[in-house]
Amino acid sequence: MALNRLEKAQTWLFRAVTAFFFMIFQFFSTRRPADSVKKLPPVTNPLLLQSATQLAKKIRRKEVSSVEVVHAYIDRIQDVNPFVNAVVKDRFAAALQEAALVDKLIEEETGGEEVLEDRLPLLGVPLSVKESYSLQGMPLTTGLMSRRGVVASVDAPPVALLKRSGAIPLGVTNTSELCMWLESHNHLYGITCNAYDLERIPGGSSGGEGSILGAAGAVIGVGSDIGGSIRMPCFFNGIFGHKTTPGVVSSENQYPPTSGRQDEYLSCGPMCRYAEDLLPMLKIMAGPNAHMLSLNTDVNLKKLRFFSIPHDGGSAYTYPVSKELLDIQKKVVERLEADLGVKVQQVCLRELRYSFQIWDTYMGLPDHEGKPPLAFAELMGEPGQPAWALWELLKRMVGKSDHTVPAIMLALLEMTHVSKPSPFIIHQKEELQKKMDELLGTDGVLLYPSHPRVAPKHHHPLFRPFDFAYT
Repeated sequence: MALNRLEKAQTWLFRAVTAFFFMIFQFFSTRRPADSVKKLPPVTNPLLLQSATQLAKKIRRKEVSSVEVVHAYIDRIQDVNPFVNAVVKDRFAAALQEAALVDKLIEEETGGEEVLEDRLPLLGVPLSVKESYSLQGMPLTTGLMSRRGVVASVDAPPVALLKRSGAIPLGVTNTSELCMWLESHNHLYGITCNAYDLERIPGGSSGGEGSILGAAGAVIGVGSDIGGSIRMPCFFNGIFGHKTTPGVVSSENQYPPTSGRQDEYLSCGPMCRYAEDLLPMLKIMAGPNAHMLSLNTDVNLKKLRFFSIPHDGGSAYTYPVSKELLDIQKKVVERLEADLGVKVQQVCLRELRYSFQIWDTYMGLPDHEGKPPLAFAELMGEPGQPAWALWELLKRMVGKSDHTVPAIMLALLEMTHVSKPSPFIIHQKEELQKKMDELLGTDGVLLYPSHPRVAPKHHHPLFRPFDFAYT
């Protein structure tokens, strides 16, 4: 899978240009002394070190009250949020009232613990929600200054299902502007920091979720993903998440809405601090579509087929996967082979080097009725006139634009899009999908890096903008 001469030239030019701008950025950046970089306060309340599944069980058995659990998480958010800026609007008073009603319901329940578990599996457990999802009475801006003051009047379906299962929302969390960048930063709420290193990004666009879960300020949360928005924050913050098959969990009542063929890529899914909560959360969030997945089927890991792809084969746009991540994936392979007695096969799919071009092409395709997707500049200006990208760039240079640099650059890139997609890229996508389906079947597990490196420092993704192609 060696690069040809043209691809080598493209790679060299791209990296030279980004390295030049990165040097300028480094020169003008202000550096904080090392001793000023603060760490989050340690977790002291043992309730914060238990999964949602365990907490729900303790609440049902009256071993701990919902009010105690909700209080513990409110206290933790108040301790860590000044550092990470993950929760952008809370509903603490309402959450405590709802927790008190939960405790009263449990006291009055005569059917026993099993009835509560069946009817309300997450009864009394705190929940955080990405701000791009409708949570009744909470802001629904997706970090857009022009939407300041927009408040959700309903709950998005997955949020409603989690609430119906007994979960108690504590607030909404930060996103990148319009959910289209891998750093959770906007001019309405500011910048969110990584839970483990405040100088690094938490990922995007569900970065507020990743950060507050990693910081033990939440135990379960709701995220969405169209190009890595669940998977990167989970990877960067050491938590667990699942990008579900599109169409299984409803994506209604979130902003921005999908258009064109974007619904083939967008999906909502669970994010959580403990892996054992992924399955019960997904069962709830899928609602009437849960039957589409084999969620109740027992799986014998020793009978699965495992594959490993260490990198994308050398895209001109992405940087090489770091040695530490290559080594870690190798250790995972060795552990699987030792523990399960399986053979993990290393494979190579050359089409992966076109991941960014494939994603970018399909984000811009019209729907099956020929209607093109909403222009990004139009979304930036909502509810008013579309944003004028060049004018916003000039304003940004003097610190006057309401939009972040990544959003402006996306709008500028949109202006350069050709109307007719590349037949070559369409072919690469179809070949990749065919090979992936044949490789994995219904019993295949694929190991692949979530990103070429660990969480970057703030603003550094501007100089490696396409590394998200791994997701």
